Amino acid sequence: MFLPFNDPRLKIHVDQLLQSYLLWTGRQLLPPGPERCRAVFFQPFVVLSHGTQDDPILNYGNQAALDLWEMTWEEFTKTPSRLTAEPVNREDRGKLLEQVRLNGYIDTYRGVRISRSGRRFMIEKGTVWNIVDENKEYAGQAATFSRYTYL
Repeated sequence: MFLPFNDPRLKIHVDQLLQSYLLWTGRQLLPPGPERCRAVFFQPFVVLSHGTQDDPILNYGNQAALDLWEMTWEEFTKTPSRLTAEPVNREDRGKLLEQVRLNGYIDTYRGVRISRSGRRFMIEKGTVWNIVDENKEYAGQAATFSRYTYL
C-alpha cells in the first residue's frame, strides 16, 4: 500500500502547503515537527490540493479527504479537481479559485461538493489558499475544512 507521507517529493509538497498556509493566514495548520507530513495525512480534518495545470489535477489528499471523496490515493491524484463539484456548481467554484489566486486565501468558503459515488455534502468554513514554492512562485492551491454535512 502506498503511503504518501513516505514519498520525499510529497514531503516537500506538504511542507510548501503548510508554509503557504502560515504565509497567507498567519496561523499554523499544524505545530512544527519532524513528522508533519505523516501528521497531516492522519489529521481528522480534510486537507487537499491541486496543481497548476489548465485543468488542475488533485495532487494531495489526506486520509480524511480520501474517505470523504470515497477514493483511493491513486484515484484521487488522477482526478481533475473540478470533478469534486457538481456541474451546476463548477462556475462558482471557478470564481472562488480565481478570487483565491488574486488574494492569496479565503477562510469563509461554503459550498456543495460531491464524492465519487455521487454523495453530496456541504462544506462550511473552509479555508482555501495559494501554495507557493521556495521561490515564492505559484505552485497550486490547497484547502482545509473540518465542518461538512451530508445532503
